Amino acid sequence: MIPFIDAIQEVLKSTQNYGQELINLDESVGRILDEDIFADRDFPPFNRATKDGVAIKFESFESQKQTFKVLGIAQAGSPQLTLTDPSGCIEVMTGAIVPANADTVIMYEHAVIEKDTVSILENIKKGQNIHYAGSDTQQNEILLKSGIPITASEIGVLASVGKSKVLVKKLPKIAIVATGNELVEVNEKPLPYQIRKSNSHTLNALLQDEKIISDSYHIPDEPSTLKEKLEILSDQYDVLVLSGGVSKGKYDFLPETFEALGVEKIFHKVLQRPGKPFWFGEHQAKKTIIFAFPGNPVSTFVNYHVYFKPWLNKTLGITTQHFTVFLNEPIVNKTDLMLFVGVKTHMENGLLYASTIKTTGSGDLVSLSKIDGFIQLKPKQELSESGQNVPFIPTRRII
Repeated sequence: MIPFIDAIQEVLKSTQNYGQELINLDESVGRILDEDIFADRDFPPFNRATKDGVAIKFESFESQKQTFKVLGIAQAGSPQLTLTDPSGCIEVMTGAIVPANADTVIMYEHAVIEKDTVSILENIKKGQNIHYAGSDTQQNEILLKSGIPITASEIGVLASVGKSKVLVKKLPKIAIVATGNELVEVNEKPLPYQIRKSNSHTLNALLQDEKIISDSYHIPDEPSTLKEKLEILSDQYDVLVLSGGVSKGKYDFLPETFEALGVEKIFHKVLQRPGKPFWFGEHQAKKTIIFAFPGNPVSTFVNYHVYFKPWLNKTLGITTQHFTVFLNEPIVNKTDLMLFVGVKTHMENGLLYASTIKTTGSGDLVSLSKIDGFIQLKPKQELSESGQNVPFIPTRRII
């Protein structure tokens, strides 16, 4: 059994690089960009009208000419027109190319149009209402750097430079494995000594948030079957995430099965609650990472957020964010274990506060639907007053 700090360090030392892949732009939200993105031309690519109105040559207005004859209309998406007579003007729509020889746009609200004549009502400035070519970015300028998460904001940039295909970091191929003779499918009616699978579905949903589509398997607690199935799965997947079979029970065969398969045990059991029986290892020859979580739902849920999520972040080159909350009540950790306590949060005067949620223990699946995350308490830590700041691991979006 090792301290929590040692366990998380060992997990983070075992990150991998799964390479890169080219995917469709519309499938790239939430993925990690794995190439620098450059401007393929100036932005904007032309002098662009920012208002509906009329384009003139400013020198003509400066010479006290307040009235201009309309010589044409410039529409967005049409080729550039030319102002051939400096005493005239051309109507322009927002987004249109400012006509050649014109250098100022007057919005319709500051002019009066009668038939084909425009009268200017306001004082104007040269160059107003024009978004100049290259004023945002210039051709070959870097727009997005490799290693950032792709959000809706980045999608717009990628689309603007013609990236219909995007190079992203490849996600690990993951199998979720539930062990236990007591488990039945969700659509089955369990016998009195059986329960429906829940951990597999929870883990699958958590991985979907990371854009990972996992495969799920159920293996009964039988040594030869476990060995046969896990050997196959370790060949087919980069990561195995298991729940159950790692405690001290007489039917918890996973540790000895991993040993028989040549999987290196990095650690088994951590000084923490819940989730103490956590087993972690790697098949060196196959480069398969194995997270074997305890079967209790809260234990699996905690260990996913505490260990797997930071491991995945580091594997993808993302920094795991650290949060704190102000606790609304005193609390004492009387144990020698790192303690993770479920809390509900709320905002108050711009600060995040948390209150603990009553639970019946690591098998209390319903409590997970009530919490926003877990606070982390050190061994023997005592917070004798409310309002103290503690580490917080969110399990859902808070704001």
